[in-house]
Amino acid sequence: MLPFDEDIQAAARIAQQGLMPDDPQLIEVCERIRLLDPSGKRFASVLRDTIDQLLNGEVTGRYDWKTLYKTEKTHAGTLVEINLQREFKFDDGIAMDYQIAGVDVDCKYSQNFGGWMIPPEAMGHLCLLVWADDYRTLWSAGLLRIQPEWLNRGNNRDLKLTIKAEHRDKITWLWQEAPLPENVLLHMDPVDRAAVFAPASGQGRLNELFRRAQNRRIGRNVVRTVAQQKDYMKRVRGNGGSRSALRAEGILIMGDYDSHRTVARNLEVAVPGEGEFVSVRVVPAGSRHAAAPQVELDGQNWTVAEEDDPACAAPLLPTHTAAA
Repeated sequence: MLPFDEDIQAAARIAQQGLMPDDPQLIEVCERIRLLDPSGKRFASVLRDTIDQLLNGEVTGRYDWKTLYKTEKTHAGTLVEINLQREFKFDDGIAMDYQIAGVDVDCKYSQNFGGWMIPPEAMGHLCLLVWADDYRTLWSAGLLRIQPEWLNRGNNRDLKLTIKAEHRDKITWLWQEAPLPENVLLHMDPVDRAAVFAPASGQGRLNELFRRAQNRRIGRNVVRTVAQQKDYMKRVRGNGGSRSALRAEGILIMGDYDSHRTVARNLEVAVPGEGEFVSVRVVPAGSRHAAAPQVELDGQNWTVAEEDDPACAAPLLPTHTAAA
């Protein structure tokens, strides 16, 4: 599996293979967005954060889109529109939501691919069409100049229309089916997830999370949802947090520090991104691990433990420096 950033770049290359329409304004908007976010990482982060904002796990303990109320799902499009504008500092539009490269652009989001609701006032304008699916862990974003003949006739109460399936090939994709940062709780084995939420204390739940979700990028929103405490970050770190509690079991919890990322790369496990943690059980490297990736910590070589390796206390992680 490709690293997350490389996966997004691959999706962008696939999207760019399509022919660019003869529309100078669309080309200008496309180039401006790609200049602001060449890899798509910022766009993906906004979508992940927006879904997590709706779930509000710290208060509700929710992690599944299906548990949202209908009114919350309806509000998702507005939040995506607002959060993208905040992230990229798009100017307010004159007739549409934004001005990008001096061009009016409307923003439409749908959890269901093709479900974008196009208002009558968007006819002839550019629309930024955004889709994200937490179950498939994918997202797409593309541009389309709205033409009435490309829209379904069936009107809803607001006179909004959808794009005919046969005309979705007119969309110029910025990123197509790019990887969405994983909702770890949603995609955990149900038995493991139940075990994570079983302890009464937030600290106990976090400890179980890092035991059972090893070698996976765990974001702050996941930590917040599991801990359901205001001081959730303190519950991860050493000095009484999961990092010190699980050390006796041989589990390292790496954060978004340069030194921690180096450890993860040397062990060839998932590398934590900004605001993320990755846990992994390690053992001293012996002859049976000769071909395995290794890292030197506390003057000894360590490697990722195999299932039948006996547990031993993990080394201390190097003194961290903030990531660039």
